[in-house]
Amino acid sequence: MRKLVSAPNLALAVLWADQLRAAGIAASVQRAYASGIAGEIPPDQALPEIWVEDDAEHARAAALLDELRHPPWRHWACRNCGEQVDGPFEQCWNCGAERPRGAG
Repeated sequence: MRKLVSAPNLALAVLWADQLRAAGIAASVQRAYASGIAGEIPPDQALPEIWVEDDAEHARAAALLDELRHPPWRHWACRNCGEQVDGPFEQCWNCGAERPRGAG
């Protein structure tokens, strides 16, 4: 078992661990409730942590987590309504049309 990363809060720790498990990587959240003793221990030691159970999966987990934390930034024009869409979005915020393949 090997530590992957500390998360800034429990919500993100659970989300990241769930995404890793969905990709077939056995992961768990440790120190989920340690924030209650922040001040008694250094604050950085009270953050929730994501741990990968199989050391051999650590590199793949780190790469997947990097993709989750840094989604691709795109700029594309909706073919349906002409709206300009920026960011990691796959649908037009205005009309809900899917991003065309190859756009952005």
